[in-house]
Amino acid sequence: MSFDSQDVRRSILARWYENLSKYGHLFSSDSISGSSPTSVFVGSYNYPKVFVGPLVPPIHGDTSLLDNPEKWAGRSLEEIVNFRLNLVRGVQKIQINQIHGRYIENLQEITMSSKSTDSDLQFTKTTSASVSLDGESAPFGPIGEIKSAKFYGTSAKKSIEKIFYDKDLKAQDAVLNLYNSGIEVSKIQKCFSIGMLGQKRKLVPTKWSITATDDIISKSLVDEILNYTLIDSCELFLYAHLGNLFSVVLFPHRWIYVMIEAWYSNGILGFGSDFEDARGIQHPPAIAGAYFAAKLGVTEYLKKNKIQAGAIILREIRPEYAIPVGVWQVREGIRSAMRQTPIIAENFDDALTLASKKTSISKTEWLKKGNIMKLIRQKTMADFF
Repeated sequence: MSFDSQDVRRSILARWYENLSKYGHLFSSDSISGSSPTSVFVGSYNYPKVFVGPLVPPIHGDTSLLDNPEKWAGRSLEEIVNFRLNLVRGVQKIQINQIHGRYIENLQEITMSSKSTDSDLQFTKTTSASVSLDGESAPFGPIGEIKSAKFYGTSAKKSIEKIFYDKDLKAQDAVLNLYNSGIEVSKIQKCFSIGMLGQKRKLVPTKWSITATDDIISKSLVDEILNYTLIDSCELFLYAHLGNLFSVVLFPHRWIYVMIEAWYSNGILGFGSDFEDARGIQHPPAIAGAYFAAKLGVTEYLKKNKIQAGAIILREIRPEYAIPVGVWQVREGIRSAMRQTPIIAENFDDALTLASKKTSISKTEWLKKGNIMKLIRQKTMADFF
């Protein structure tokens, strides 16, 4: 079946407006009452004075699923887009270093909470239920400037509360402490964003905090992995979701990591890639946050199995991925791939052949765009000792 990105977007949007014909009054109002799934948003526009606020759906009860990517495995693109569209974003403009005051403290309490938080927001004017979906921006629901906000019934997670009140702990150590205590990555990212971690605290735009959290955790995992024994075979892990095809090749080599992305734009195939060796990456990745999100998924697997390997990830972004929903889907996609039973290849070349065959792009193209063989030849074992 052939998919066209615009057709997918039109279909999802049409069903959203059909839903609004019944419930539009809930999304177009000067107020909203509902249970926030412990969600907050910090924008990057006009930094360092940014829009900050809670995400609240017009329903009460357990709404945690609406903003919990770790629980979205198997969900369709339309379901996930609807989760986003159903969250009304209340905002106030705040300086990033203005983390004291009742409004931000309320948002920090929401973020710490172990359950959905009842919220009543009054806006300066009626919100618009009109939304747009494109292939460039993540979807979001109506936005309203907050005139007043009340929150009820927060119940702090003790492990987060402990870190929040530890003002001597560096932000990096706080992230790792929360991760090692079993807090979900998406929850840690929100704590980071709303100024709850570290010694010199400030608000961090949501998209920056997501990348920073993935980077901090995966870098720490690599430090541990470097002490493990190399795997003795070439293994291929495969997974597809939301119009993304992931092929992960692990091979006997001291830690080296390559990620290559391929996508379609107006029928033209584009590529992006980046890499690192045991010294880490020394520049912002060309493929942005997806690089660290995928790296986290792979390093978690290596750490869990106490093994070390080189890793190559091929990500083909198909036209069916018509609406970008965030780099969380890369992290969760790779986590799901690493839970599959691996295909054991005869050798490294065979592993790359098998990985490429699962995509619509030739092995030659993947190799050429990602400089894989050049990198492997340059980074021999001797380079690391």
